[in-house]
Amino acid sequence: MFKIGEFSKLTQVSIRMLRYYDETGLLKPIAIDPFTHYRKYSAEQITTLNKIIFLRDLGFSISDIALALNQWSDEFIINQLNHKQAEILNTIKREQNKLAKIELAKRDIKQEKMTIHYNVAIKAIPSYPVLSLRRVVSDYYAEGLLWKEMLDFTGKNNLPTPTNSFTIYHDMDYREKDIDIEICVSVAQMRENTDDFTYRNTEAVPIMGYTMVYGAFENIANAFIAFANWLETHNQYQMAGKNRQIVHRGPWNEKTPDHYLTEIQIPLKKIKSN
Repeated sequence: MFKIGEFSKLTQVSIRMLRYYDETGLLKPIAIDPFTHYRKYSAEQITTLNKIIFLRDLGFSISDIALALNQWSDEFIINQLNHKQAEILNTIKREQNKLAKIELAKRDIKQEKMTIHYNVAIKAIPSYPVLSLRRVVSDYYAEGLLWKEMLDFTGKNNLPTPTNSFTIYHDMDYREKDIDIEICVSVAQMRENTDDFTYRNTEAVPIMGYTMVYGAFENIANAFIAFANWLETHNQYQMAGKNRQIVHRGPWNEKTPDHYLTEIQIPLKKIKSN
């Protein structure tokens, strides 16, 4: 057996960390001297310590490491690694979004970008026969997964490639999670519903306010501010329904985000005359 200092040198793990792993129950000394109270370790424990360090360096918590040590098997560890990989990818995505916002802020502060003006107009939207997929998803980024699912479905069922498509946001307020989204593609004829895919006629909107957003999706927030200013100066109108969005040019048909083209639609109702 080895004293804790000897074990520390042999494993290249500090005494402080070995004591911490003892306190958390991850790696208890194989024995404690009854007189000196020195911790004693064995060579066989190096394997367990290496597992702890391996999982710790991948970002696993103490509780997750303890669970892994108790259920260690190739299948279990691979499953845990898959979950951790997905978690890290989501974190990277969130951090990349933050970096993109920082770059936009820096550009705005340096006044390298001209102010974008959004022209709000009104039109009538008829009812459309559509194939729709409606689901509550984790966040707005998950909308892309719905469109992938729609493309897979139309491909497997030999349906025409969607061209006229749009999204309906059914929540009446802004949500940070659990977003109720319906994606729709126009169809020439109705067919039998299948699983989550539904054929239906969308609601006609006699007064639809809309504006076109050029450039990256980050510009959409400014478009809603423009809508707010427009509604204040056109107070005969009031918001009256579920927002819609059409991405005329996006990641699937345009490589440069600065060339994206998105149409934001907000249903309105007239509440008084001018």
